Amino acid sequence: MSKSAKQSSQQQKIFVLDTSVILYDHNAFSNFQEHDVAIPIQVLEELDNMKSGNETRNAEARSFIRLMDKASGEQIMNKWIPFNGSMKGNFKVVMDTKPDHLDAEAVFGTGKIDHKILNAALSLRQEFPAKKVILVSKDICLRLKAKSLDLHAEDYETGKVKNLDELYTGTTTLSKVPELLFHELKTEGSIPTNELQLSNRTGNHFCILKSNRKTAMGWYDFQSERIAAIKPRSIFKIAPRNHEQSFAVHALLNPDIKLVTIQGKAGTGKTLLAIASALEQRKDYRQIYVTRPIVALSNKDIGFLPGDVKSKIDPYMAPIWDNMRFIKEQYSDDPKMQARIDEFVKTEKIVITPLAYIRGRTLSKIFFIVDEAQNLTPHEIKTIISRAGEDTKIVFTGDIYQIDTPYLDAESNGLSYLIENAKNHPLYAHITLAKGERSELANLANDLL
Repeated sequence: MSKSAKQSSQQQKIFVLDTSVILYDHNAFSNFQEHDVAIPIQVLEELDNMKSGNETRNAEARSFIRLMDKASGEQIMNKWIPFNGSMKGNFKVVMDTKPDHLDAEAVFGTGKIDHKILNAALSLRQEFPAKKVILVSKDICLRLKAKSLDLHAEDYETGKVKNLDELYTGTTTLSKVPELLFHELKTEGSIPTNELQLSNRTGNHFCILKSNRKTAMGWYDFQSERIAAIKPRSIFKIAPRNHEQSFAVHALLNPDIKLVTIQGKAGTGKTLLAIASALEQRKDYRQIYVTRPIVALSNKDIGFLPGDVKSKIDPYMAPIWDNMRFIKEQYSDDPKMQARIDEFVKTEKIVITPLAYIRGRTLSKIFFIVDEAQNLTPHEIKTIISRAGEDTKIVFTGDIYQIDTPYLDAESNGLSYLIENAKNHPLYAHITLAKGERSELANLANDLL
């Protein structure tokens, strides 16, 4: 097939966008430049219901509505409208229609917006038989329903990280290191890298050096192009239990590293190390924020729960309070320090609150910890980092394989996206914690069940 023929065949497509795509990326239009894009009227209705609020999805809804208004101008939106600028395709709003031969509401039931969106795609396929109509949705069930109606359906691929098995871990093991280098590392504090097979020589990177008899930990300093020695260091009476935890502590305490991600399964110590390191450096920061996104059960808002605001959010913040309690227990023989830890909370030196409650704030001289970051979209991650002011450090912790939101997965969540795209930046460091340290029983669950 010739190049022009290929381009012609590619242009014979109509992409129908579901609400989940808009809430994931309000600028999704820009990724279908050479194709036509259709927005079912029901999507606009759902976005209208979501436009108010402080959550990122509310901001995404508002941004898309403004984008549609600007792109349409004075034109009627139920007709095809050319995209502005370099975008070659057209877009339109598909009204509430039913196809003649295959009605999704007749198959799956009436009264559900998803089935009306399916009908919009089916109607377009009927109206434009020469074009390939594709429903784009991050809702797996909706895609399955579309496929059961012989309708093409795809996930929204922008922002996805491929080859998770090769996702950056932040650590390299160097074997067969000459014995003389171990002596130099111990006496001089660093060694050159010219004799080592270190493939990653950009950004902050951690190394486990091994010979036949010795093992040592190091940190690649890209500025000096040398590997500096790392020794285990306790923080707030929390001692690292393995090499990776020592690397995480080093990154968390390094003032030159402003952005840290820690990825690992449950019980590897991600949140505990982050909180302990923040408390260790409390004098260097105006406040410590420890936060996490609230993912309500059954996708219901926390407003349906009984009680005041505190009683509504406490169940979601309980794991963070558990870590604080564990740190406090390390000072069982020091009542004064236990009282000081309580005082940090009372005076809001350390603030533990849901992520939605601090959106929009400028984070100046803040040690900012975001737990369960795998439940954020790439755009939410970007929004948080863009709020960082002077002398602020941001730490994201999470497990990319433990997703609690229905429209994200290990490839499309914000934590994976950040790890993949920031790995060579001089202000960034990442550590993957592989070994569970909670208990042997917890390790059994993670490894075998």
